[in-house]
Amino acid sequence: MEEMLYDPPFLLYFVLFLILLVTYWWKRSTARVVKLRLPPGPRKLPLIGNLHQLASGSLPPHHTLRDLAKKYGPIMQLQLGEGLAIVISSPETTREVCKTHDLEFSQRPVSLAFQVTSFNNSSIAFCPYGTYWRQMRKICVTELLSTTRVHSNRTIREEEVWSLVQSISSSHCHTKMNQLPINLSHQISILTNNITARTVFGSQCKDRDEFISSVKQVFVLAGGFDLPDLFPSLKFLNFLTGMKPALEKLHKRVDKILGNIIDEHRLKRSANNMYRSRNYTNHDKPIFDHHEDLIDVLIKLQDSCDLEFKMVDDNIKGIAQDMFAGGTETTATVMEWAISELVKNPRVMEKAQAEIRQALEGKKKIYEADTQDLVYLKSIIKETLRLHPPGALHVRQSRERCEVSGYEIPKGAKVFINAWAIGRDSEYWVDPDKFWPERFEGSSIDFRGTDYEFIPFGSGRRICPGISFATAIVELALVHLLYHFDWKLPNGINSEELDMTEAIGFVSSRKHNLLVIPTPCIPFVDE
Repeated sequence: MEEMLYDPPFLLYFVLFLILLVTYWWKRSTARVVKLRLPPGPRKLPLIGNLHQLASGSLPPHHTLRDLAKKYGPIMQLQLGEGLAIVISSPETTREVCKTHDLEFSQRPVSLAFQVTSFNNSSIAFCPYGTYWRQMRKICVTELLSTTRVHSNRTIREEEVWSLVQSISSSHCHTKMNQLPINLSHQISILTNNITARTVFGSQCKDRDEFISSVKQVFVLAGGFDLPDLFPSLKFLNFLTGMKPALEKLHKRVDKILGNIIDEHRLKRSANNMYRSRNYTNHDKPIFDHHEDLIDVLIKLQDSCDLEFKMVDDNIKGIAQDMFAGGTETTATVMEWAISELVKNPRVMEKAQAEIRQALEGKKKIYEADTQDLVYLKSIIKETLRLHPPGALHVRQSRERCEVSGYEIPKGAKVFINAWAIGRDSEYWVDPDKFWPERFEGSSIDFRGTDYEFIPFGSGRRICPGISFATAIVELALVHLLYHFDWKLPNGINSEELDMTEAIGFVSSRKHNLLVIPTPCIPFVDE
């Protein structure tokens, strides 16, 4: 049945095309024309607008948009189905959108995937801007993802990264004779899943793998240009394409798993509170003694009376889902690209390893406190984020009509900020396509959203709240991988031959898994 939904017969496509064509001409004949001073843009085709320019070829959309911007300028318009899209491709225009007019562009477009899976608009990433969003954003910034909270979870990261090192070492021992490669992409994915799961859910969660798989499937479905989002007035497309039933099935599964997790946490919390109320002695312990995870924090906030909007279970579910969406694949993607660039650029790899091995000489196990002064490593992470921002396109929507760079932007227009193109703008970056971490040495440019030529995590009100969480994982993992192992490509492949093709999707990850051969260099604690 699912195959039929996603592989309609030719006749269905033909009928759908006729319906869209008739609808287009009817809307065009009845629409009231409002003249606006819009940005320039390429010519449009009837019905589909400029969709053919994004859908044709094998390049990801942000590549195509960069090429179009070279012709039409740093602010241009596109017609994507029924909707108007404004594409921003320069730091100056980004500053206007994310600072000067940040409030006007503080909304994000509502997609079908969001409508179905957001737990009644509980997702902080996509819920409408307003009082509720401000409250939940504040909770994220001050309670869940603050520097203090991230630091308090450092033991989780240290344990899981050490497990990664041991897993890679074990794989090397099993393949030492034949020098077989390992799938480092897979290993990194396991790492980020484990860290995020323990941070959000705690040490035990029986349905964790099913939950992670379901959330990833949601974002695969949400990662492209879908007909229901391109032609929102044609409601029947929600069911005709099979997208809505598929999303509803996944959401039902995620909802059930998160409901069980919340119930289990609430039970443990009640049991521990009961023990504390009995004033147990030092020889007694609560029946459930575990590290406070983010679900615990949210339940505690739910029980308090300090919130303007009372938190319900759907809010907890929405935040938990956001944490996995932002804390697993995007973080893994940054690490994957960093190792890819290091393997492709042996000079940089050797320099990074020299810095790390000299600073940590004699250590058999590394802790987060040991990594604070690794300046070149931090430059490598910045350079990776410049060339490979995990979210290449940052999407906003205008809440009201306003003016940007002398052009009128109507209410409801989608705005795509091309962070990938901005990070490769030759007006701001010398030799912009070259992986050269030294460009950040002695530079104050950072990725916190105030340097508009470098916005891998976004900027303004909608900047990613999990920057500290993500960078803590990336730094610690890269230090371990470069300290304990040397790396090379399999089958005698030269470093410059490494395939760096990007996948097309919600996250700008590698198209192909990173297969590399590790050689242990530093002895381990258990050896």
